[in-house]
Amino acid sequence: MEFSGRVALVTGAARGLGYASASILARNGANVVVNDLSLDAATKAAESLQVTTGASHLGMAGDVSCESDVSAAIERVYDRFGRLDVVVNNAGVFEEFIPTVEQTTAYWQRLIDVHLTGTYLVSKFAAARMIEARCGVVINTSSIGGVLGLPVRTGYSAAKAGVSMMTRVLACEWAPYGLRVNAVAPGYIDTQSPDSPASKGHLDVDRIRRRIPSGLIGKPEHVAEAVLFLASDRSAYINGVTLAVDGGYMAFGAPTNAYPWERLPEP
Repeated sequence: MEFSGRVALVTGAARGLGYASASILARNGANVVVNDLSLDAATKAAESLQVTTGASHLGMAGDVSCESDVSAAIERVYDRFGRLDVVVNNAGVFEEFIPTVEQTTAYWQRLIDVHLTGTYLVSKFAAARMIEARCGVVINTSSIGGVLGLPVRTGYSAAKAGVSMMTRVLACEWAPYGLRVNAVAPGYIDTQSPDSPASKGHLDVDRIRRRIPSGLIGKPEHVAEAVLFLASDRSAYINGVTLAVDGGYMAFGAPTNAYPWERLPEP
């Protein structure tokens, strides 16, 4: 129970990557605050964690791109638990695959607001209290899209690149106060969401698998394990990094399949 007595806030945690991170932190002893746009979804997720772990967890609604929502959420965490040790900035929105010249400014802005500004706001308000305690961990969610050029995913990729750079900046700024700031950069992960690009037919999953050295699409649990490590004391001297969780996707550069098509492993 490595996180016994600690409190973790996970945004966008009612499902997918966020719920996987919330679940693994809860199973390791943390009291978890599940944030999501939907209060009903957040409450149900928190109740599910409580059934699994027997510990006290909290579900709350809030839009990470809204400053007043974020400020109120942080205050509520402290009112309920009196502390905050780990923040996982996971909240995001799925994008459509629209050519850049056909995108509306509103479409671009929503992606920036949630992925980048949301990460900034939650980190900022949480750190203001963590600095007082002289300890705390912030884990942001970047993406392979923040490193590699993904056509038509303009706003998403720009936001995720910004998250990785903000991670470095905040790590350097807050390290003297005892805080660590790192990020994970998931590759292609099967979240089983009906809104995901794969579910909507935007991606050729078998072709992507051939491009991944491991030959497999990732699972939310793969990302959650990386989050757990970065949140733990085992990574005490790691600060300002963006850790790829992509099965080797970004490491591969040859003009061939990374994994032989005829030998693709079972999903």
